[in-house]
Amino acid sequence: MQGLMMNAPLTITSIVHHAERVHGRKEIVSVTRDNPRHRYTYKDAFGRARQLANAIAGWKLEQGDRIATFAWNDYRHFETYYASACSGYVCHTINPRLFPEQIVYIINHADDQWVFLDPDFWPIVEGVADQCPGVKGWVVMTTREHMPVTDRDNVVCYEELLEGQSSTFEWPELDENAACSLCYTSGTTGNPKGVLYSHRSTMLHTYATMMPDALGIASSDVVMPIVPMFHVNAWGNPYACPVAGAKMVMPGAKMGDGATLAALINEEGVTMSAGVPTVWLNLLNHLRSTGERVDTLERVVVGGSACPLSIMEEFDTYGVDTRHAWGMTEMSPLGTSNAAGANRAQFTDDEFAKMRTNVGIPVFGVEVKITDDDNNELPWDGKAFGALKVRGPWICESYYKLDGSDAHSEPGWFETGDVATINPDGYVSITDRTKDVIKSGGEWISSIEVENCATGHPMVAEAGVIGRMHPKWGERPLLIVVRNEQGADLTPDELKNYLDGKIAKWWIPDDVQFIDAMPHTATGKIQKMELREMFADYQFPDA
Repeated sequence: MQGLMMNAPLTITSIVHHAERVHGRKEIVSVTRDNPRHRYTYKDAFGRARQLANAIAGWKLEQGDRIATFAWNDYRHFETYYASACSGYVCHTINPRLFPEQIVYIINHADDQWVFLDPDFWPIVEGVADQCPGVKGWVVMTTREHMPVTDRDNVVCYEELLEGQSSTFEWPELDENAACSLCYTSGTTGNPKGVLYSHRSTMLHTYATMMPDALGIASSDVVMPIVPMFHVNAWGNPYACPVAGAKMVMPGAKMGDGATLAALINEEGVTMSAGVPTVWLNLLNHLRSTGERVDTLERVVVGGSACPLSIMEEFDTYGVDTRHAWGMTEMSPLGTSNAAGANRAQFTDDEFAKMRTNVGIPVFGVEVKITDDDNNELPWDGKAFGALKVRGPWICESYYKLDGSDAHSEPGWFETGDVATINPDGYVSITDRTKDVIKSGGEWISSIEVENCATGHPMVAEAGVIGRMHPKWGERPLLIVVRNEQGADLTPDELKNYLDGKIAKWWIPDDVQFIDAMPHTATGKIQKMELREMFADYQFPDA
């Protein structure tokens, strides 16, 4: 017997209908090149999205065709998200921080028909356009007076494209399993791989992000998504905010500028924000140097890479709850969230410091397990280390136009490439990437935990740990550090003494090397592969 309930399709078009009618007067504020503080409402936004949909309809594309974006977090990017996907096309967000050859690869692999781009990225496009023969046109997301100078005949001004178009458009009926967006991994090994999201998966992920112990977005919030819209759909914020009716504040190209972020928080009343650790370091450095405060800010969600305890504890001094989360492009991206701050009174200071630095518990909809080398499931005892695998309705079943992958070798599961432990209460601790794990004397060392601890030193800006060969132990950890402006005289011995007592003694790196700048991936993570290349010939002093 089946239930007698309506079978309404889960499509993001329903977000448009809901937000426009229920939250139509809530604001979207954007920083753009042609307007330092653009301001309008959800009703305005979706009216313009329908104008854009009318313009796109004239291109005679097929359902499922890919329309790419190459843009910052702002209102025009938001309009393009909805106009393309709700029209039945696939919104393919491109990360401009990728190498040019990777950008060419994914545009051609995705068979993008049109590309919408921020004028800031025109120099990149000029360098790759001739290598992308399938692209019919390039839409520059600005006004006529801010258009780049070019002799290309397939370059269109965004505002002129909308001009004269009707704000009435009948969105087509879509299958909830139809694709709505496409995002490629950063491609640290081999070519980037495409993850193709469906309307259904995106809607279910949206519900999950709004849960109180996840991102907890509500109508009373003012949300500033600093995590880019070109990377995993800004962690779902562009969908969750209009569903909840939260005001959105979009920092555009200023997402890494501490002064701009502080001004937006204080002038727009931001209560919640999401971004990678580097962003928060920039904001905190600005607050520290100016004495400013961010009194409206209640919580920040940190993901993308491990969040150092020092960031969390400095945010504590501003009354801001730091919530660690974890996920991947292949997971839409939310997998776990750490809301331990709500239960802070239950822990001693040391217990809470340890608890808050893990990535939290799986959100409902994501199932996790850890396995050994023989694929045997390991216990949730907080001690056993294993390969972390996940499954759920917003986790990719396969990569776009790729037959099979090692990550999908176990049917119904996705292997994340992370090594983790899980405690009896379901709290997940990511200890390493599988390819980065350090095995010393037959025992595993968590490079992430060592890095987090080292970053807590007041003279350290960034820290990375890699394993190097050792004749006695097989591998030992090498700590690589970028000093901050106060750290010119910091020595290896001082840093090792600082770590003593904070981590297991045998985890303390055998040596410390200082470099001027840390290599990063396109998504802001430390590029361990490049560090290993930089120190390929390194030998420990006692070896």
